[in-house]
Amino acid sequence: MFLFFLLCYITCNYKLKQIKRGLLRGVCFFPMHIVVCVKQVPDTKIIKVNPKTNTLDRRGVPAILNPYDGHAVEEAVRIKKQVGGKVTVLSMGPPQATQVIKKCIEIGADEGYLISDRRFAGADTLATSYALYKALEKISKDNPIDLVLCGLHAIDGDTGQVGPGIARRLDIPPVTKVIKVEEVNEGEKYIKVHRKLGDGYEVIQAQLPCLLTVEKEINEVAYSPLPNMIQAARYEANVWTVDDLENVDIAQLGLKGSPTVVGKMWAPQPPEKAKILEGSSSEQVKEIVSTILSEKSELFQQ
Repeated sequence: MFLFFLLCYITCNYKLKQIKRGLLRGVCFFPMHIVVCVKQVPDTKIIKVNPKTNTLDRRGVPAILNPYDGHAVEEAVRIKKQVGGKVTVLSMGPPQATQVIKKCIEIGADEGYLISDRRFAGADTLATSYALYKALEKISKDNPIDLVLCGLHAIDGDTGQVGPGIARRLDIPPVTKVIKVEEVNEGEKYIKVHRKLGDGYEVIQAQLPCLLTVEKEINEVAYSPLPNMIQAARYEANVWTVDDLENVDIAQLGLKGSPTVVGKMWAPQPPEKAKILEGSSSEQVKEIVSTILSEKSELFQQ
């Protein structure tokens, strides 16, 4: 009993400090609303490809929070600590995907929504972005959204298309491959970020609301404090079906709304063993040139 009251005291005291932090900054509590779109994915370190069906074999593979999305939630929580606000997470998936919502609450999110319905099944990136867009529309009715964050891509699909697809439907600017949030200016409604390039980065200023997709290097996901763990263990996510959303075009959902078809999937063959050249430097160069010319000749003959 003593332990129970101690944990309650720690949790309440922690939340009170968060509220005081917002008030001391001269803003009302929850002034900024950040929504993070997250996904439950199979652990790709364990998953294998079925050689007979050429499909992913998910049997016995644990489901986890998409790692890139974890960094997106962490960044949203950091922004909330800087300027005050509320962090909401949104996911689409089967009922068990509520576990990733709990993980996000543990990281520091305030609220979570899961849209789960058989009519969402088989969705490609186009249909997924549409479903999430309709859920974001409903969420924003009660609390307008200032910023949407997504991971750069999901490790099971690796397309990076859902985030920009959501931005297009919401008609807000997307900024991809973000590695640093430099400034969030609520008064003038803009955000300044560093966007990763192949040979460096560029600094971009975008008007709010906007959507960011983030790289892993944007931050390190911190260890969750005890009050967050307690809250996550008790938290019950808000679960919506298609019928809970408004003005939904069923033809744009799930398999029916997915023009993308995966024709075949296979595991790449391991590369052949490298050939070790022997002899002097000049002899090795002659052999390399001979090999290249021989391969070119075979290529042109085809």
